[in-house]
Amino acid sequence: MKHSVTSRTRVALALAAAALTAVSLTACSSGDAGESDEPIQFFLSGDANQGGGYAHMAEKYEEETGVKVEIVDIANDDLATKLRNAAQANDLPAIARVGAVDPVWRNVTTDLSDITEGSDIRTDLSDKDDDGNVISLPSDITAVGMFINKTLFDQAGVAYPTSEDDIWTWDEYVAAVKQVQAATGTSYGMVMDKSSHRLKALLYEFGSDYFQADDSGEFSTNDQTKVALEYFNSLNDDSFMPRSVWLSDADPNALFKSGDVVSYLSGSWQIADFAVNIADFEWASVYMPQEEERATNFGNAASVVVFDGPQEEAAHDFIKWLYEPENYTELSETSSFIPAIDGLDITYAAHADAFAIYNQDIAASPDIVGEIKAMELQYGAQGVTTDGDPVRDETVKYLNGEQDVDTTIANINALFTDQLGALE
Repeated sequence: MKHSVTSRTRVALALAAAALTAVSLTACSSGDAGESDEPIQFFLSGDANQGGGYAHMAEKYEEETGVKVEIVDIANDDLATKLRNAAQANDLPAIARVGAVDPVWRNVTTDLSDITEGSDIRTDLSDKDDDGNVISLPSDITAVGMFINKTLFDQAGVAYPTSEDDIWTWDEYVAAVKQVQAATGTSYGMVMDKSSHRLKALLYEFGSDYFQADDSGEFSTNDQTKVALEYFNSLNDDSFMPRSVWLSDADPNALFKSGDVVSYLSGSWQIADFAVNIADFEWASVYMPQEEERATNFGNAASVVVFDGPQEEAAHDFIKWLYEPENYTELSETSSFIPAIDGLDITYAAHADAFAIYNQDIAASPDIVGEIKAMELQYGAQGVTTDGDPVRDETVKYLNGEQDVDTTIANINALFTDQLGALE
């Protein structure tokens, strides 16, 4: 198996850092300066922008137990670096909510398996150590979804799916949107974020099994990936979809908010933004169109970890309390989370219909969605990453006419084979 020099060097450095960190921190991480009776530090990002759910639950926990949990809300761009620096300085917090488990401090996380045992926590979205112990819990779930300009649909007198019994096929969706576009004089029918995360949803719906490695580390995909990419290319015609989004980095969020686009393929994280920042028209979430499969692309929005150290027992107790169904329900309702615990009845303060659609699309998605997410978590835990986003970047070349679809797929397979290889 071959790796690029950049990938090999990066992996070696990350693993070396992880090994050094493990040696220096195993006995005394989470900061010797912090005594166990001090507040439990919880590093995260964006709590204030998501309704302050974690801060609210920390206050509730202190009222019930007398134990103070200090929420430290750090800018998202700075969180990973701050935790790496804290690990090197032997000054990690007790708890963190992170975008991904970092190999630099992975070996000083604690086992959370007792919290998940007998629970309905989505452990398929958890990281696990080499012994199979759960070392992270999904904080909540995000999913790809479709938004429409409801005002335009109503003006055009065109119906859209309102139940699982009348979900569009992709051709039906395109036809309906084109009808609205023509009737209202709207410039574009659809925009879609320039991201392989969004494109995955379309691939899954067309029956793609995405890109996976065999035992030797060689990546391949099935024939439906080609069908999906050709369909996506047909939509990027500068009439139905503006080519400027995927080829020139135009902002699809801003284009949809302008009111001059009929629909927007993005995700659940947009709901809070649209609720506040769209006032000129009425919008709605609708079911994802389907083809060979009904699917979305979903995963954990973030992961919660507890670090070794003098406060690990107290931190563990807080997280165990937080993931009790009653408390996690309150967290989800406060922060408008799609829950990472199955079977909960979440009452949303606003846009409950939108969240219901996301939960239904997630439940209907095929197993391949979770399998690919689990594969990606494994690569991340091993410190193996790609240079850029091969699926997005090669698709851009295809959309721009620089290469055909077969070359696009071959290049993606080659890049994944070279930069990721086989799972250990």
